[in-house]
Order: sequence, then C-alpha cells, then structure tokens
Amino acid sequence: MHDIRFIREFPDVFDKLLSNRNLEAAATTILEFDKVHRQTLTDLQSLQSQRNAHARAFGEAKRKGEQTDKIAEEGEVLKHAIVSFEERAKLEEQKLHDILAAIPNLAADDVPIGKDETANLEVLKWGVPKDFSFVPKNHYELGEALGLMDFSTATKLSGARFVLLKGELSRIERSLAHFMLDIHTKEFGYTEITPPLLVNDAAMFGTGQLPKLRHDMFLTSHNHWLIPTSEVCLTNMIAGDVLSEAQLPMRVTAYTPCFRAEAGAAGRDTRGMIRNHQFTKVELVSITTPEQSNAEHERLTSAAELILQRLNLPYRKMLLSTGDMGFCSKKTYDLEVWLPGPQDYREISSCSNCGDFQARRMNARYRNNDGKPHFVHTLNGSGLAVGRTLIAILENYQEEDGSITIPEILRPYTGFDRIEV
Repeated sequence: MHDIRFIREFPDVFDKLLSNRNLEAAATTILEFDKVHRQTLTDLQSLQSQRNAHARAFGEAKRKGEQTDKIAEEGEVLKHAIVSFEERAKLEEQKLHDILAAIPNLAADDVPIGKDETANLEVLKWGVPKDFSFVPKNHYELGEALGLMDFSTATKLSGARFVLLKGELSRIERSLAHFMLDIHTKEFGYTEITPPLLVNDAAMFGTGQLPKLRHDMFLTSHNHWLIPTSEVCLTNMIAGDVLSEAQLPMRVTAYTPCFRAEAGAAGRDTRGMIRNHQFTKVELVSITTPEQSNAEHERLTSAAELILQRLNLPYRKMLLSTGDMGFCSKKTYDLEVWLPGPQDYREISSCSNCGDFQARRMNARYRNNDGKPHFVHTLNGSGLAVGRTLIAILENYQEEDGSITIPEILRPYTGFDRIEV
C-alpha cells in the first residue's frame, strides 16, 4: 500500500518510480480522486458544524418557548445531507483505497531497471556444476525409474500438476524440512511456527495476494483461502498490532504445504515436480525497523544460501530487475539452483524486502523512543522450497545406474546414504 502523503508531495517522483516498474503514470488520477475526497470531507465537516449550531439554536428556542418548527425542518435537511455526504465520503475513500491497493511496491534505488528477467543481475555464483561422465537425467526420469515418484496415481486422485512420492523420496522430503528448520532455528534464531493452512480475505490482502493474484489461489466453499505460502500467516501475525522496538527484529519460520493454481503457467514445466498445484516449503519471515531492513534482507538471504551450501548444491544469486519483481517487493534476490537434467539454473528461493508496503496494508506498526507508532518493515523468503531441493538432490547426486547418493550432511536425518536401483 502506498502513502498518499508521499504522492501528494512528490507526484513526479512517484510516476518515475512507476515507470521504472513498466507502469503508466498514476499520480494525476490518484490526486484527482484524493482532491474530490478531501473536498467531500471538508463539506461534511461544514454540514456537521451547521448541524451542531442548529441543535444549539433549537435548544435555545425551546428553552425560551419560541417556535421551533422551522429550525427542526432545517435540522432534518441537514441530517439527510450529512448522511448523503457520509455515504459519498465512504465510497470515495474505498475507491481511492482500491486504486492504491492495485499498484505494486516501488523498487529500491539499487534494483536494476528492466522489462523482464533479462535485466536481472547475477550477484554471486557458488559451487561448480558436476562434470558427469554420462548424460544426466531429469528428476522425473530418475524418480519414476526408481518407482518412488508417481504422477499417474496423483493424476487419478487429483488431476494434472500433482505428484505422489513414496518410500525413500517421502523420507528425504521430510528430512529436508527437518534439516532446514534446524539450521534456521538453531543458527539464525528463527522461531518455528505451525500456522493454519486456511486464511481469510484480510490476511491475503495484507500480504498482497488479494486482489491482484486472486486467480492464482484456491478458494474453499467456506470462503477460506488455501495458503499459497506460509508468508501469509507468518507476516499477518502482527496485523493491527503496535509492537515495541525491543520486540524487533522478529524472526519466524514455518514448514507447510502450499497451494497455487498456477493460472499463468500454461505450457511451462508440464513434466515433473517443478510447478505443481501443491508443494512444501520452509518459509522465513522477518519483521524489522526501517533502519534494520536492508541488513536483515542480506541476513535472511544468507540463511537460505547456507542450506544450498551445506547440501553442496551449486547455485547463483540473482538481483531481480524492476520488471521481474513480485507485487509487494521493493528488492528481491532469487537463488537459482543448478539442475544437470535441463542443464540450467532454476529458482529455488525468492527473498524479498517489502519495506513498509505490507505493513500499511496490515496496519502493523511499532513504537520507538519518540513514542509515536511507525510502520514496520516486512521481509520474506523461501528457506527453501523443499520439493525443488529434492529435485536438485536427485539430479546433482545421481549415479550412472540411476541410483542416488544422499548428501552426507543429510544422512543423520534420512537414516540411509543411498537410494539403490
């Protein structure tokens, strides 16, 4: 959500920042609505003052025994006018709110400007892809050959874009989540949360899924949304609150199933586990003061990177351009893991600093030494997408005969060091 006071004071700057995100200028339209709304409020206040004056005049006339019919009639006219202006002000306020709610966050100054992912900037490359002595297979070929990754049964049960994991692969997925949570809680100080998987409209609006991304989400018949990410729950834990500065930074993590319609993904990753309707993810959320948020962004991203490093999975860190960032983000790093099957880097984590954008939507604030409430900054990131980490392990640790070696650091969690053919 955007601060209307900033737009009033710096309309040209606001439009320039929208242009950086490949959006048309909007300040003039917003300020026209704002001007009309403020005039309505001024007129309403004037009518309310007149009503109060008439009430006093009515009381005075009645006290003196004078005729009050005319004053009463004028009072009724004022009463109806006030109701009309109150309704108008409410509608105008909602219209202005809806306009501002549909505009994405503005990018930070150090974000590369571009129309799409081609303008993303590679910040770091870690690890060296393994030089296989054979042609490496894709994860779905490996999983199906092992009899542990079943797409046909999942399709029978649920339709396309679902998978059923069995045996060792189920164990690895569960072990990965345990491993990730251990690192985030023990080494980075995140508090583990078990959140609801169903949320209301307000929670989805607070983190920016509504209204823009409604068609990519699943809505139940009881008007609850299946979470697309536990970011929705973890961030909205502070919705409407005023925290003390001593409570910040607040760091929470959760391992949950996530559900997405993938409405815009037609034709992409139609095979395998890359882009399913249901997947599991360990999420990281940090709540900070504005002064802490840039450093916290680097810290949160490093927590996700450490998982890849401990698993010895080659990856690259990308700073997303203005045309490739998410709706709520002011700055995003994507971590892309190397997959030998397609011979390409694929996203496994997206770590974003949202500034005060989500906090304004949620009315989440903190009180510092000046005693006044200020909006917090919110940050989120995948630490990591568990299914994609499983994919990366299968492809990077495959052997020529189709067996899979388990990364050494994961073996205490799995209880085995190899999946045999």
